[in-house]
Amino acid sequence: MPAKNSHLVISALGNDRPGIVNQLSKAIFELDCNITDSRMTVLGGEFAILLLVEGPWNRLAKLEDLVPELQSELDLTITTKRTEERSGQANLLPYGVDVVSLDHPGIVYSLASFFSDKNINIEDMTTSSYAAAHTGTPMFSVRMNIGIPADIHIAALRDEFMDFCDSMNIDAVLEPIKG
Repeated sequence: MPAKNSHLVISALGNDRPGIVNQLSKAIFELDCNITDSRMTVLGGEFAILLLVEGPWNRLAKLEDLVPELQSELDLTITTKRTEERSGQANLLPYGVDVVSLDHPGIVYSLASFFSDKNINIEDMTTSSYAAAHTGTPMFSVRMNIGIPADIHIAALRDEFMDFCDSMNIDAVLEPIKG
């Protein structure tokens, strides 16, 4: 039976330019490690990377030792943290939340507070600002995946969430994630 793999989270940030993903993924591949989950995006002029890397503990240790060289070579700020495989969340129902609003400060905070107060975990979130078609009005959108505890009455939560969104003058949808 093969030895159980270890897990390492890598966070990297640096000026956006072609080739960053190629060079970082090559270093991981050459150590016989595997990227099992990732998020990568351009924020302003910076490229941000989050990776979950899996491999034998000694290969991950070599990767950790390689970080100073990678930082210099790739001109990135890199941090690492050992982690465990995520345990199953059997009692959580996966739901998606989509929100669109006129852009103003505090939208993310208000949404996070609403769900936090109900012990609902935000598992993934993406936000963006954009100009509305035709008018150019500054708009803000949020896409979240949340885990709702199975003992929460979904219809009541949806009603409360829609009332909350109406009070903030934001359009929202709360629906199960299919598949």
